[in-house]
Amino acid sequence: MKSTAPQLPTTVRAFGQLLSSTRRGARLGRLLAVGQLQAWDVSPTVIDRAEQIVAELAANAALHGGKGERGHDFHLALALDDGTGLLRIAVSDARGDVAPVAAGEVVDPEGAESGRGLVLVAALADRWGTEASARGGKTVWAELDTTM
Repeated sequence: MKSTAPQLPTTVRAFGQLLSSTRRGARLGRLLAVGQLQAWDVSPTVIDRAEQIVAELAANAALHGGKGERGHDFHLALALDDGTGLLRIAVSDARGDVAPVAAGEVVDPEGAESGRGLVLVAALADRWGTEASARGGKTVWAELDTTM
């Protein structure tokens, strides 16, 4: 008779918050993300990387995603899959017509006052990308492997 080891259920923890498309909203998103990841007992190294990613994506959403207009808030979502050790950070905004400039496509990275945010995201994340948001805008996401 063949016996199999019992499978432990996989837990996916989720957090989401709608934030105003302002610098204050971006800062609050970063602080909320750090607090949530600490509550989930994520390693400090992963939290540091995630904090920078959230800061960049939230700042981009506040700056380009809604221009501070009423009703153009952005949504921050975190999902931690304990089974795979994958942390997914997603920031959605209302501007589906404005695609982010991919890392490396910045025209003058030395002289530009902005445009380095996604270069940092690409350097810090294990994977990242964009997709259409279910709410009609766009979502920029990044994934971190927490088991490394």
